[in-house]
Amino acid sequence: MRNYVPDIIILFIIIVTITIVRLVSQILHETLSDGPILVPPPAEPIVPKPELSLSQLIDQKSKEYSWLLRLSVNLFGYLCIFVPGVLIYKYAKRTKYMERSERSHLSALVKFCFSGSGTDSLDRPLDGQSGSSKGAASKRTTAQECVLLGYCLVGLMGSYLTWGVLQEKIMTQEYEGPEKRKSHFKDSQFLVFSNRVLGFLITAVYLVVKRQFRHRAPLYKYSFASFSNIMSAWFQYEALKFVNFPTQVLAKSCKIIPVMIMGKIISRNKYEFYEYLTAVMISVGMIFFLTGSTDESKSTAMTTLTGVLLLTFYMIFDSFTSNWQGELFKSYSMSSIQMMCGVNLFSTLFTGASLAMQGGFYSSLVFAVDHPKFVIDCIVLSISSAIGQLFIFYTIATFGAVVFTIIMTLRQAIAILLSCLIYQHRISFLGVIGVLIVFLAIFLRVYCNQRLKAIKQRHQTTATGSGKPRINV
Repeated sequence: MRNYVPDIIILFIIIVTITIVRLVSQILHETLSDGPILVPPPAEPIVPKPELSLSQLIDQKSKEYSWLLRLSVNLFGYLCIFVPGVLIYKYAKRTKYMERSERSHLSALVKFCFSGSGTDSLDRPLDGQSGSSKGAASKRTTAQECVLLGYCLVGLMGSYLTWGVLQEKIMTQEYEGPEKRKSHFKDSQFLVFSNRVLGFLITAVYLVVKRQFRHRAPLYKYSFASFSNIMSAWFQYEALKFVNFPTQVLAKSCKIIPVMIMGKIISRNKYEFYEYLTAVMISVGMIFFLTGSTDESKSTAMTTLTGVLLLTFYMIFDSFTSNWQGELFKSYSMSSIQMMCGVNLFSTLFTGASLAMQGGFYSSLVFAVDHPKFVIDCIVLSISSAIGQLFIFYTIATFGAVVFTIIMTLRQAIAILLSCLIYQHRISFLGVIGVLIVFLAIFLRVYCNQRLKAIKQRHQTTATGSGKPRINV
């Protein structure tokens, strides 16, 4: 007779978690609702308003500190996925639940999450990284190479420039609603959720069509990269409430520094002198830019400090994401599309759980109904983000990381120019010098990296040639 006790215990863990989440959410809602109630002027009739969601109550707090409260609530929402996952993992490991001969849909799901699905069913390199793709590259003519390069250039530029312009518009500009009232959209997490949902759906369909949905990595391994990914995206959106978009773009260039630090900590990487030099140049350029750029709407010391703090957190989490994904690629050799699908899956779960707890879906949908233009911007933002990720993988697989880095560096420069033209940001001469220093450092880094690789390959070729035995004819 089949033993249903382990399945019941796992379901009990999930039910208890949901109950606790609802209880804590209700307590937070009642706590924040105890604030002062705004009384309308005597001339206006008192109209009863619907009960505000937890997300809307957080928005009513002080602008400088509401992000901290929202961050705390977001983290609690993410724990609602992490904690039951850890408990189920510990229980399954202690009771050898995944090794039972009795199988059910629940046990198969648990095994897939914590043990992986075995070797890849295709047993071949993915994402165009096989030897055949290299052979195809060598057979392409110069004209074909130029057409493909132009295709990648237009795809990356178009998707990410559109994404950047809409990102700044959604987070900084007012939308006109009913009765000509204007208001800002404030829930950054809903934007992260919409982006990740579309990204997951696109990659999932691709993997099913290409039959690449089996691989060695346990599903939970993606959760760490997913958490750092949604945190970096959230900090990136929130930072736009306190600093302008050109500052954010330049700050992204500075993430080379935390990436190097994380590489030292996680992978024990060693770096060349030019890498440290360009990191210092980027830091100096960023300081010049921050000193020389002005934004009257965000010019107070408090907002500037908050914006810099949020950008710092963005860079820390983003650098962890890339290093952790690199370790997963080395350990399990999955494809880039599989990585994107797994990370987006957990990102959807994390942000969806947190939004459901806060009532963020309700408040965002109410805003969308009142502001139809926001819906269009949000859809186009999500589509451009998902398409941009696909172009990243295709460009790297076709032309390599160097060409991709050059294209994205040019994209950042054009993004700053577009932002200044569209949203009328003012940058002084010192700020322009800072921008030039940053981009000079990036191109110097790419050039030195290629020169070093060429020298190493030349030495290897020379050593191999000198070590060959002579053949006497």
